[in-house]
Amino acid sequence: GTDGVGTKLELAQIKNFHFEVGIDLVAMCINDIITTGAKPLFFLDYIATGKLEKNQLQEVIKGIAKSCGDNQCSLLGGETAEMPGFYSKNKYDLAGFCVGIVDESKLINGRKICENDVIIGIQSNGIHSNGFSLVRKILENNKKIEMEFESITNLNFYNELLKPTFIYHNVITQILEENLEIKGMSHITGGGLPENLPRIIPTHLIPQLDLKSWDIPFIFNFLKDIGKIPDDDMWDTFNLGIGFCLIVNSKNKQSILKICDLNNLDAFEIGRISNKRDFQPQEIQRGIII
Repeated sequence: GTDGVGTKLELAQIKNFHFEVGIDLVAMCINDIITTGAKPLFFLDYIATGKLEKNQLQEVIKGIAKSCGDNQCSLLGGETAEMPGFYSKNKYDLAGFCVGIVDESKLINGRKICENDVIIGIQSNGIHSNGFSLVRKILENNKKIEMEFESITNLNFYNELLKPTFIYHNVITQILEENLEIKGMSHITGGGLPENLPRIIPTHLIPQLDLKSWDIPFIFNFLKDIGKIPDDDMWDTFNLGIGFCLIVNSKNKQSILKICDLNNLDAFEIGRISNKRDFQPQEIQRGIII
């Protein structure tokens, strides 16, 4: 799996969240490969900058190293490129890749998903690493947004906005070690639930979601109201509080929810798998039923 952090880097660099985007970089790669049931083995990074700024890059590497260590993944090394004239001063870009392994007989590819399977949504811890082009546009148009957020919540706005992406490897590993079958998994990134969840589901089936099954975290509703963002754009851009999805047989639901709870993660049955033939075309919205 290979990925970057996207335009979240712009805000993170302005606000000195360098350690946190190191975590984001690892998270975006590991969360993708574990959807197959794979165990992450090793990670390498690529950092490009106009001129090396030692303190910034040390913090980035610390974040990368901590995330790899927390998820039993070796940090083998990487490449740092100075490109003056291409990147401006104190600006850098990040990319990384992670290699994992899974026995072919244990590969999770969605082919076993069937009608009436349960969709379990595991909480995100915030915006993660997607949707920041829209976030930055909202910030540009609302200069007092930080003050308004903090007056309502008594929380630091940028601490909440720039929280690093949660990595789901350890909780997924625990579920699989308990021999609880997972038929499909989806990392909810750019495109939100409507784009990411249907990818793993056989074409004759469709995810049917219950929007009342979880509470959308305050920061998403705050950005929606401040930015006057339509509902469809919110769904198509953000994770809205669900960072990772599992599709399982209903008999395993309670055991999986218990493991999530033991890992201090809120998890919910957010829907079920239905057959497309049971719905009219106008009832299907961007690949899902809501």
